[in-house]
Amino acid sequence: MRADARKNRDHLLAVAGAVITEQGVDASLRDIARRADVGLATLLRHFPTREALLEALLRTSFDALTARAGELETSSSPEDALVSWVRDYTAWATEYRGAIVLMAAAIGAPESALHAACVTLRAAGARLLTRAQAAGVARADVDGTDLFALIAALAWLGEQPSLAPRADHLFELVTSAILTSPASGDAASG
Repeated sequence: MRADARKNRDHLLAVAGAVITEQGVDASLRDIARRADVGLATLLRHFPTREALLEALLRTSFDALTARAGELETSSSPEDALVSWVRDYTAWATEYRGAIVLMAAAIGAPESALHAACVTLRAAGARLLTRAQAAGVARADVDGTDLFALIAALAWLGEQPSLAPRADHLFELVTSAILTSPASGDAASG
């Protein structure tokens, strides 16, 4: 890709990220183009569908969350790693309102542009969960699909203005349902 085309694409992604953070994943493509100071045709030339735009925008976050799981796997206790990663993932999913719904649909749709990245992300969390289970600090009857669903629920709860003040409490309730021992203070507060 030419340098100017890459610059334009990166600008569109930055603007799209800001608009989606404000309005959610159903934000108007026309609004994104307008805020980027380009025509809708230019946006569609770079990203022919909403899903293509979201895939490009979310891939960086997915890759970062996957890498974060790998870092935590080697730098933290199994319990702290799992709780920290669930907190990071939930915070990200809450920031991009509505993204978790798209991700849940993409997991079961191999033709989706988001499928591979979502499957990889879920697998990263499943590895942390399996490690915690092997250490005896997480319930054995929870799997990666359950973990993904619980994160989705936490993200949805975080998007609800009336429940936002209770987000930390609800996070603690959900993680305590996964763990067989209370989460450490470091992971619970970070």
